[in-house]
Amino acid sequence: MDNLALNIYHSRIKNFKMVYIRAKKIKGDQYLYLVKSVWDKQKNTSRQEIVKYLGKAADVLKDDIPPDYRNDPKIISFLASHNPENMAKKEEARKKTKEQLYKKFTQGDIKSSLKTYEDYVKLFNSADFFDKILRPVMYLIGENWANNKISIATEHVASNVAQGLVKIIMDRNQGESNKKKILVCVPQGEEHRLGCDVLETYLSSKGFKVYNLANSAPNESIISFIETAKPDVVFVSITLEDNIKPGQRLVRKITEAYQIPIFVGGFALQSEKTPKFEATVLKDTSLEHLPRLIRAA
Repeated sequence: MDNLALNIYHSRIKNFKMVYIRAKKIKGDQYLYLVKSVWDKQKNTSRQEIVKYLGKAADVLKDDIPPDYRNDPKIISFLASHNPENMAKKEEARKKTKEQLYKKFTQGDIKSSLKTYEDYVKLFNSADFFDKILRPVMYLIGENWANNKISIATEHVASNVAQGLVKIIMDRNQGESNKKKILVCVPQGEEHRLGCDVLETYLSSKGFKVYNLANSAPNESIISFIETAKPDVVFVSITLEDNIKPGQRLVRKITEAYQIPIFVGGFALQSEKTPKFEATVLKDTSLEHLPRLIRAA
C-alpha cells in the first residue's frame, strides 16, 4: 500500500464512528448501553464511549434510542432479534397510550387519564410513563397550540389535567427520604411547573428529599432557600425559550454563591443548538438515569 493510500485508510478509520449496543448482566438481568467507538488521537487507537444507558434489556424499544442512531442497521437488528414479539407489543402499547392520553387531556378527563396511566404501568413503570408518554404528549399539546391546531383554552385544560394526574401519582409513590436532598426550581417568569412536579414525583419515589420551588420565585428567594435547606443538588426546569436567559442568570447567581452541582433541562433545551450554562445541561436523559447522576454529582 503506497503512502497516499495509507493516509486515506488511516483518515477513514479516524473519522469512522461505530455505534452498537453493549449488554451487561447484573444479578441475573441484562442491562443495555448504547456505545460508540471514537478515534483517540493521542493514543492513535479507538476507544469506546457510552452514548446512553438504555435500561433493562426486556424493556428497551426502538424509540429509547436517540434519533441520530435509531435507524442504524446494527441497532435495528439487535432490537429485532431480542424478544421481537414482546417488543412489537410494547411499541404498540406506547403508541396507543400516547393517543389516548392526548385525547383525555384535551377533553379534561382526569379519571380516564389515570386509568390510562394504570394500564400502562402494568407493562412498563412510572419513569417510562413520564419519559415516553407524558413528556411527548405535553410537547405535542404545546406544539399544536403554537400552530393554532388547538385553542389556548384547550391547552390550559390539558395542562391542568396533567398537573392533577402527576399529583395523584406523586401521592401514591411517596417514599422514605434517606438519600440526598434535591431542589427543583424554575427561573423567574417561567410559569410551567409540570417538569418540576414530574421530577419531584419520581425522585421522591426513589427516596430523595425533594424541595419543589416551581412557583417562579425570585432569584434572591431561591438563593436564600439554598442557604437554609442546604440541598445536595439543584435541578432547573425551563419550558419556554424566552426563559433561557433568566435561567442562565439564575444558574450564575447560584454558582456565584455556592459550590453545588446544578442540572438544567426542559423542553426549551431540546433544540439542536444547546445554550451555554454554568451547569450540566440534560438532553435526552431518561428519569431512570437521574439517580446515577445525582450519586455521581
